[in-house]
Amino acid sequence: MTTTTADGLVARLEGIARIVGDRLEVDDPARLRGELIDDLAREAVFASDASRRDAARWLIWSASQALGSGSASIHELYMARGRGEFEPTRFTVPAINVRASAYLTARQAFAAAMEREAGAVIFEIAKSEMAYTDQRPAEYTAVILAAALREGWGGPVFLQGDHFQFNATRWSSDPDAEMAGLRDLTREAIEAGFLNVDIDSSTLVDLSRPTVAEQQAVNAANTAELTRLIRALQPAGVTISIGGEIGEVGKANSTEEELREYLSGYYQRLGTAAVGISKVSIQTGTSHGGVPMPDGTIASVKIDFDTMRRLSAVAREEFDLAGCVQHGASTLPEEAFNQFPANGTAEIHLATGFQNILYDAGGLPDELRAEMMAWCSDNCAGERKDGETEDQFLYKTRKKALGPFKRQLWELPEEAQQQIGANLRSKFGLLFDQLGVAGTRALVDRFVAPVALPRPRPASLGGSGAEAVTAGAHVFEDDGSGE
Repeated sequence: MTTTTADGLVARLEGIARIVGDRLEVDDPARLRGELIDDLAREAVFASDASRRDAARWLIWSASQALGSGSASIHELYMARGRGEFEPTRFTVPAINVRASAYLTARQAFAAAMEREAGAVIFEIAKSEMAYTDQRPAEYTAVILAAALREGWGGPVFLQGDHFQFNATRWSSDPDAEMAGLRDLTREAIEAGFLNVDIDSSTLVDLSRPTVAEQQAVNAANTAELTRLIRALQPAGVTISIGGEIGEVGKANSTEEELREYLSGYYQRLGTAAVGISKVSIQTGTSHGGVPMPDGTIASVKIDFDTMRRLSAVAREEFDLAGCVQHGASTLPEEAFNQFPANGTAEIHLATGFQNILYDAGGLPDELRAEMMAWCSDNCAGERKDGETEDQFLYKTRKKALGPFKRQLWELPEEAQQQIGANLRSKFGLLFDQLGVAGTRALVDRFVAPVALPRPRPASLGGSGAEAVTAGAHVFEDDGSGE
């Protein structure tokens, strides 16, 4: 795309689509889904001019609305699961954290899902990932929706804010400031079109307290406070799907008592005026990203599926929720994944395994990979631990090169994109099959009724809408979350 102003984008629409008020009317869907959407996605990410960037993002959002692939909440599907309207062991919803080569990666996920008539798939990004991958919510929304359009996806797109997590150190010194930061992030995400949000206050569970209810008290209170905020911000006609969390990933496995006390405390604080959460994340023995061994391989992990089965049953049968959520799972052996639906897991979060495919499965040019590893050595040296091998150090820090090298990863040679894309698509297909989401399009269509959400046309396109908030208004450190 060679245009330098937002006005130039309008010229590109000729014969393809027309701006009518605050909506986009698409005359030629095939042409829009081709080269035009590729160009709009690039402009939405890399345009140096903010007005052109925001115009591209508005056009993508509006095109997704016009073509039936807009952002939606998965809440009603989860509530139907909690009511027992379909078998809870039928499938587990994959929630995919797209960290790198976002457009390419999301396209492969949509393509693999379409091959299987799978509609129950979530695309998410964690608070920490927004920082080190350089993807704020508005950009992420544009890229995922553009990928859906490019692949011809029909139906709702579930965009999720993952691990909206409280930092325990900052909370202990200034809880008001920490809560304000989470409230600001929540507003930003919902304004960007995220209609699914996972609140993670499990970092504030205080095991020094004498009772489990007291241990979970701050966690329950913070989840209730952010739930009320989300309900106040959600668009008319939409019930945003909200998740809570009781066990910090990488810590001790969760118990039924913890789940009951957290949920009882949460509902007591929430009251009856607001709709509550739809799921709860628990700990069953995993860690975010896996544990690297000295030779760079990943340590074997034994998932406590009995804990998942028991706690998911409590969530459904006693609290009418969809069930429990598994984090830190993408580096597990392939044969483990069919155990998640078998044990009633509502949702599973997947990220690092796809990052590993990018780095290790072939396709990434050797020179670029070497440059990224050198960047890690130069910029993450302070994170190297005593006794840690080079392989361990680079495995744990290489995610932080994804943001600085975002453009290079987007602009990979065609041959590299094809190889990496094929590897990703194969992995998505295997996971979707193991998790049982094939054929879930019909269930999504049955329970999820997407709401039309037109956005005011931005001033850069001749409308009255305000320009988007400048990216980077809030900066988040890597807290290790995000699978």
